[in-house]
Amino acid sequence: MPYLSGTRRNRLLVPWPGETGALALLGLLPATLYFWYGAHDELGPDPVNVFERWLGLWAVRFLLAGLAVTPLRALTGLNLIRYRRLLGLLAFCYVCLHVGVYVGLDQQGNIGVLVRDVTQRPFLMVGFAAFMLLVPLAATSNRASMRYLGRRWGRLHRLVYVVAGLAAVHFLMAFKTYNATSVSYAALLMAMVAWRGWAAWGRWRARA
Repeated sequence: MPYLSGTRRNRLLVPWPGETGALALLGLLPATLYFWYGAHDELGPDPVNVFERWLGLWAVRFLLAGLAVTPLRALTGLNLIRYRRLLGLLAFCYVCLHVGVYVGLDQQGNIGVLVRDVTQRPFLMVGFAAFMLLVPLAATSNRASMRYLGRRWGRLHRLVYVVAGLAAVHFLMAFKTYNATSVSYAALLMAMVAWRGWAAWGRWRARA
């Protein structure tokens, strides 16, 4: 895809008609495939657990992709800022599906069990906290909210870095033993949080 002319720091991908809708459908393709696999009994002996974990993994992947937009621009000059909102909404969509499978299929809507799990199992407490913080971010991911909130919008959406930290902890704790997948994704999430902290510190030093 061609680039707009300009400096290296400001390279921006040229939009094309229907781009957002096409990318959204592409982003939902993994969920569709895993649903199809589950419907055809191709997810192994514990399909609900496999489906639930894969949805969570894709939520982490889209969250990472959205968080990587700013470091990528700083390091390479490639400006993908126009895709960040879509990536964040895809992450939220997969989190909702992840939670929905846990509530509807894993626990079969048993409110008592759900309340006990969320209040007594640490990794679920952390995951639930991340989910609750994502809700206002997704609800305000529109231009009307940006205009209404003004500078408060930016402060609110910095909560995504808190979500990233909680997601890293939840992802690690969800596995009974550490493995390459859990450790690598958790490390990447924490790297995004560390990048934000380092960039904020650099701006503070420049002002001081």
